[in-house]
Amino acid sequence: MSTFVAQPHASATAAVAAKATDLSKVYGEGETRVIALDQVSVEFRQAEYTAIMGPSGSGKSTLMHCMAGLDTVSSGSARIGDTELTGLSDKKLTRLRRDRIGFIFQAFNLLPTLNALENITLPMDIAGRKPDKEWLERVIATVGLADRLKHRPAQLSGGQQQRVAVARALAGRPDIIFGDEPTGNLDSRAGAEVLGFLRNSVRELGQTVVMVTHDPVAAAYADRVVFLADGRVVDDMPEPTAERVLEHMKRFDAKGRTS
Repeated sequence: MSTFVAQPHASATAAVAAKATDLSKVYGEGETRVIALDQVSVEFRQAEYTAIMGPSGSGKSTLMHCMAGLDTVSSGSARIGDTELTGLSDKKLTRLRRDRIGFIFQAFNLLPTLNALENITLPMDIAGRKPDKEWLERVIATVGLADRLKHRPAQLSGGQQQRVAVARALAGRPDIIFGDEPTGNLDSRAGAEVLGFLRNSVRELGQTVVMVTHDPVAAAYADRVVFLADGRVVDDMPEPTAERVLEHMKRFDAKGRTS
């Protein structure tokens, strides 16, 4: 069977921020063996916003976790820039995640005893790095938090807390940001705000964002959508709209019901 290879739609001159080559992930053995990813090959270029979509169990979160160094691969290659993740020691992997990757999850993961600014700079503080003041100010302006920096999480709305999480992911100028359903716990208005900030971070700050989502409206903020099914990349949509993405997902659902 031929393997679909997702092709990036950013400028051909843009460098590759992350790349999977024939990446497979298998859980369990024997009767309990599950192939979560089956020889996936995909590139994510710098300053590109990619959404990863697919039915439940398609492998989209597993792909993100393997690419971000949060899970090991069974075979194949996962790279951040020129760095091959497979075989890195725990210490080097921890350093890579800390220094070169930003994370945004459904849960905001803010420390309640710290104010917004302290939460934003926490990863750099732990690493013993001083924030780039000019960059930090740009990030804070991009996510609209200038008047909330002294507030603790309990004093912020859910949308504001997720904006803090976005700013924290951006503040260290990572090579790439991975988001796992980053608007899953937000109402539609707050979710749209956060998605808009991520869009602006790509357009105005040159950030690279890869986001797992089940929401066609969220996917429409991206430059492209990579579709997974049964652990394989099956399609790659440039310039998505919510309507086109929804139609695509309906076809997946129809295939699932008839198979």
